[in-house]
Amino acid sequence: MKAEKLIRKQFMVSKSQIRKLEKIAKEKKSSAAQMVREAIDAYDPDSLDNISESELLDLVSQRVKEAIAETVTTRKKLNKFFDEVENREELNFPNIKQAMG
Repeated sequence: MKAEKLIRKQFMVSKSQIRKLEKIAKEKKSSAAQMVREAIDAYDPDSLDNISESELLDLVSQRVKEAIAETVTTRKKLNKFFDEVENREELNFPNIKQAMG
């Protein structure tokens, strides 16, 4: 794999984050910069592994609400359609409902 050209970038981090980063780097016998690069590479914003339980519940709740709303809308459209079909049948075949009922 070809090495990418590295670009210098400055970030503001807290003292506790620096201590944590230095501790991890020491344990891994690596540099703090390498640990940051590996953390960036490991982060996947589309992965559900990075989501908390409450965030996941909020996401599921929102999707369920959306599905219910879509279902309600679809049922209204279907009911309207069937009502129109029934009305047409009554207009075209007024005795058919009596014969079937």
